[in-house]
Amino acid sequence: MERKRTICDICCPSFHCGIDAYVKDGQLVKIEGTAEHPQNHGLLCAKGLAARQYVYRKDRIRTPLLRMGERGSGEFRPISWEEAYERIAERLLAIREESGPEAVAFFSGYTKWYRPWLHRLANQFGTPNYMTESGSCMFSTFLQWLTVTGNVMSSPDVDHAGVFLGWAYNPYYSRNLAAAGVEAAKKRGMKVIIVDSRITPASIRLSDLHLRPHPGTDGALALGLAHELIENGWYDREYVSKYVYGFAEYAAYVKEFTPERVERLTGVSAEQVRSAAELIGGHLPLAINESAAPIAHHRNGFQNYRAIMALSAITGSFDRTGGQIPIQFSYNYQAAGFATREKEFVGKVKTRPGFSPVGGEKYPLWHALIDEAQFTDLARQIREKKPYPLRAVVGFGLNHRIAPGSDRLAEALKTLDFLVDVDLFLTDTAKLCDIVLPACTSFERSELKAWGGGYLTVTQPVIEPLYQSKPDIRIICDLAREMGLADELLTAGPEACIRYLISDLPVSYEELRAAELPVKVPGAGNCKPGKMLAEGFPTASGKFELYSLEIAKIREQYPDCSLDYLPVYREPICAAEQEKYPFTLCSGPRIPGALHSRLHGVPWARSLRPDATADLNPADAEALSVQQGDEIEVYTAFGCISLKANLTYMVDPGTVYIYHGYPEADVNTLLDPENVDPYSGFPAFRSSRAGIRKKVR
Repeated sequence: MERKRTICDICCPSFHCGIDAYVKDGQLVKIEGTAEHPQNHGLLCAKGLAARQYVYRKDRIRTPLLRMGERGSGEFRPISWEEAYERIAERLLAIREESGPEAVAFFSGYTKWYRPWLHRLANQFGTPNYMTESGSCMFSTFLQWLTVTGNVMSSPDVDHAGVFLGWAYNPYYSRNLAAAGVEAAKKRGMKVIIVDSRITPASIRLSDLHLRPHPGTDGALALGLAHELIENGWYDREYVSKYVYGFAEYAAYVKEFTPERVERLTGVSAEQVRSAAELIGGHLPLAINESAAPIAHHRNGFQNYRAIMALSAITGSFDRTGGQIPIQFSYNYQAAGFATREKEFVGKVKTRPGFSPVGGEKYPLWHALIDEAQFTDLARQIREKKPYPLRAVVGFGLNHRIAPGSDRLAEALKTLDFLVDVDLFLTDTAKLCDIVLPACTSFERSELKAWGGGYLTVTQPVIEPLYQSKPDIRIICDLAREMGLADELLTAGPEACIRYLISDLPVSYEELRAAELPVKVPGAGNCKPGKMLAEGFPTASGKFELYSLEIAKIREQYPDCSLDYLPVYREPICAAEQEKYPFTLCSGPRIPGALHSRLHGVPWARSLRPDATADLNPADAEALSVQQGDEIEVYTAFGCISLKANLTYMVDPGTVYIYHGYPEADVNTLLDPENVDPYSGFPAFRSSRAGIRKKVR
């Protein structure tokens, strides 16, 4: 048995933990965390520990497949890679010739390791329609920060913070490695406020104060905290005067959010609002947890996010030690303290006049700041063919179940002229496709990967690719070559691309490839606070904008646009629906053994929650005559699903939490695809109306 080293990339690219893979006779027989790895130091989460079963899932796609039956039937015949490439190239080039390159969309789901390659392929093909699942996930943070600071993101400096505001912070279920820093800082005396509608392990283990707002009311709570900080003089006047734009208008607006009004809006008591503000004001600097999905997944999510992060500005904590530190990405969403040539590698597509990306007209702020189409508008544009027809989608990890109204997206995909998916498993979305291509896991391929602290690696496969699977970047390069795209790098292959990406660094491809562990890049350093304050913000005002001049510019360009300049709070749910649908439905809360739907077919991970369940408060269950494990039906105007009841005091009365991605109980079919945030296009996964009844056999 031989020990080899690689990484787990089941979850988001923030982590991708080091793995010791034990291989015997070419088979992966055991995995452990790599103790010497700078990212995880030997730790693995429940998902990572199930990676061997993930690699050997029975539904791995074994060969390229050509559809023979109706879309969705799962009737395919194996074909060669050569035939698959030829058919894909022929159809895409024909569609481009007949309808223009914008008629083809390229989509990336999970995982994200190949995204610079796919984005370059889309740009070289000529389409503006490169889109990713981040159109309903992490890009909410990007859009907010770009709007208010001109920079793509920030990171909380927990090591030096006086108080940590853990908004939607639940690392014991998701992003597990994030827990260690907060645990250590709490031991040295940092105060911790957890803001979460549920009771969680983080609220139990870490919090000095736990605030439980109703889902989607986070913005009102943040504005209430600002009210108290300003009223009591617990804000940084000098910082605000020097570095903040629009404070007067903002301060006038937050006067409306007294603790008593905040209590009516959010359910958080006025006393707790006052206590939280006093805790913040007395223990600065303030570090705030960045949590994209749970904050953004409401129709008021973008503004809620702005309201939360405004606290960093008024307390003088942004770009200062112990606060929010602006970061610059090194490669593929990782801030490692050095610069690769990713931006130059991706390039930028030059669209034909009049052909904006999907969602570009509907979400002008998104279109102005994010170099992607908005995939939540994909189903509508396929159906309506406006502002122009979409005829083909090439997906990598395409999963219709991540969309609101997931069944409607599936139906729209069926109407396309041509549909391709590259995936590990024969998912329900793959079954809709004309051609399906088998991809590798991280155990079977080589990839370029960066981590914070200045680390970089080129991993090596620890087992041969299973069946006829190939690495995603190899598939992308092969398609570029087959289509005859004039791209010297993609057509030269993955190694040439990696060499280009790291060509400005003082480490070579050979050094990275030969090293068992990530290499510390000479000269790399962590992002240091104060740079933006010293040099000026890349915004129109040159400051942190509480009053957004970017939104003002959008309003000038689009007179009918009703976006607000300030982080204005609006209700997350339509009150008129409450009598018919009395429960607040939250789709997608995290559970330890799942990520989207990718681990539902992994026995160890699935064993942690074997059945599709709805988390209900026992008081609600009693009113419905429901007991633990009973079958219930959750329904909206858009459909009904059956699942088992899980009774827990961790959720408030009047709310129901359902994890997503189960084919037998897909909660996203219950959601209105038009119930989205007008700024970002993000779906209201976490706050919609639903009814519940006990299932009658």
